[in-house]
Amino acid sequence: MRLTLFAAATIACVTANTAASAQSPLKQIKVPLRNSAGQDAGTATFKTVKNGVKVKLDLENLRFGQHAVHIHENSVCDAPDFEGAGPHFNPHKKRHGFNNPSGHHNGDFPGSVSIGEDHTGEATFLLHSISLDPSAPNSIFSNGGTSIVIHAHADDQKSDPSGDSGNRIACGVIRLPSNGHI
Repeated sequence: MRLTLFAAATIACVTANTAASAQSPLKQIKVPLRNSAGQDAGTATFKTVKNGVKVKLDLENLRFGQHAVHIHENSVCDAPDFEGAGPHFNPHKKRHGFNNPSGHHNGDFPGSVSIGEDHTGEATFLLHSISLDPSAPNSIFSNGGTSIVIHAHADDQKSDPSGDSGNRIACGVIRLPSNGHI
């Protein structure tokens, strides 16, 4: 009888701890990106920091120039046009762009990324409008995940719905890891 109670208590404790860890916020996730030709386009690393989420982009195989970056609402990256990614991640139903007096989409970035003549580029952004906590209303893991999209042009930070940023040229799926941990 004692052994049965001990075993039941142990199972209950392990189950509770597993459920709690699956719901705890992730500290970091690295997302691979692909361009419209299916080539490696680099990575986006999302890291929880004190005031939001820091996003570090290490990009390659993209054309020279300024490119907008947005988080889109669907966890789909269907080349060559990535239209399955859907519209920008916008759970608070705002307008587009940091220069919009009505507020910006959660998935908007405050700037663009510069790609050099060698077809590579790096940028780091701090986003206050997203979370890696799966239980938060602004979680990039909501509804099965989201995607990060690189656009053909810079973001003008005001034109709705996408800042006049042009076609989608690279994409990466953002999903909660199957084990809930990184």
